[in-house]
Amino acid sequence: MTRSERSPLLLAGLLATAGVAHFATPRPFDATIPRGLPGKPRAWTYASGAAELALAAGLALPRTRKAAALATAAFFVGVFPANVKMAADWRHRPTPQKAAAFGRLPLQVPLVLWARGVARNAEGRS
Repeated sequence: MTRSERSPLLLAGLLATAGVAHFATPRPFDATIPRGLPGKPRAWTYASGAAELALAAGLALPRTRKAAALATAAFFVGVFPANVKMAADWRHRPTPQKAAAFGRLPLQVPLVLWARGVARNAEGRS
């Protein structure tokens, strides 16, 4: 299996793991939900987890890979405010936790680019 064939499956695995984590341990995710969103944080946590699982499934199937990869890129952009909130909330925590929270912010860029690359490599395939 080539690197370009593994890439969408690795991205799918990342999303599936995150999606399962949203359901298995929702409380830490609830805390990252921006207060300005309507409804309860738990509903957003579960919706985000379900979206990650759906995106993972779409990435795993060649027929739906391109659309799922583009949706994944948009998803990574859409969850950025939650990562910003987490970094702001954790600014007074011990240095390792603070570093992890702030370190997540620039990681969104390669995740978006990874998803876009998966979409680009899926073009023309059925």
